[in-house]
Amino acid sequence: MNTANNDARIVVALDYAKPQDALALAARLDPSLCKLKIGKELFTASGPQLVEQLVGRGYDIFLDLKFHDIPTTVGKACEAASRLGVWMLNVHASGGSDMMKAALEGVRRSGRSPLLIAVTVLTSMNQAALNQVGVTGDLRSQVLNLARLTKQSGLHGVVCSAQEAEMLRAEIGAGFCLVTPGIRPKTASLDDQSRVVTPAQAIANGADYLVIGRPITQAEDPLSALQAIHQELQLR
Repeated sequence: MNTANNDARIVVALDYAKPQDALALAARLDPSLCKLKIGKELFTASGPQLVEQLVGRGYDIFLDLKFHDIPTTVGKACEAASRLGVWMLNVHASGGSDMMKAALEGVRRSGRSPLLIAVTVLTSMNQAALNQVGVTGDLRSQVLNLARLTKQSGLHGVVCSAQEAEMLRAEIGAGFCLVTPGIRPKTASLDDQSRVVTPAQAIANGADYLVIGRPITQAEDPLSALQAIHQELQLR
């Protein structure tokens, strides 16, 4: 169930605090070459109107709000989000199967057909952080368990680190969407990251969509940076 307007595998993260900055970047990019991701900060600052504006400009939008609440509340939130015309939205898999199924029902009630995916373990969490919240198993096992629960609940895929993509693809198989953040092109600065994965490596590991922020958004020429990544992937 993929309603994408294009087959672009790059999702540009609009990590801005102001809607005018997001709109300015969108004007410099090409909706046939990328999708756009709106997260909590930007959505809180700008509301549904920005989503509708960018959809109106021809962009596929990943609404990255990571819903996590009681099933009824999450179902209604996903229904409302789907009606904005987004391409993809997400919930937390740790909310459980009942919550994820309610989210999927909310999407279906909307009359739209966006992809609904789940977050397994946040990429900022390590083993110690998992232990603090009562998860005693190892991190990779927790990611795999929650990914399996996500698939069993009927959702379309998960957000995962590129390092986990190969494991998930091998264990869960094809037809399950893997969205990977933390991607750095070969020519990009590492910024504050020491462990990075290139776009080509992420695709080889089994990723379907690559979330990329600063290497594009902070480039002097964002469109040229986007085109260079496409060339690296030989997608265009």
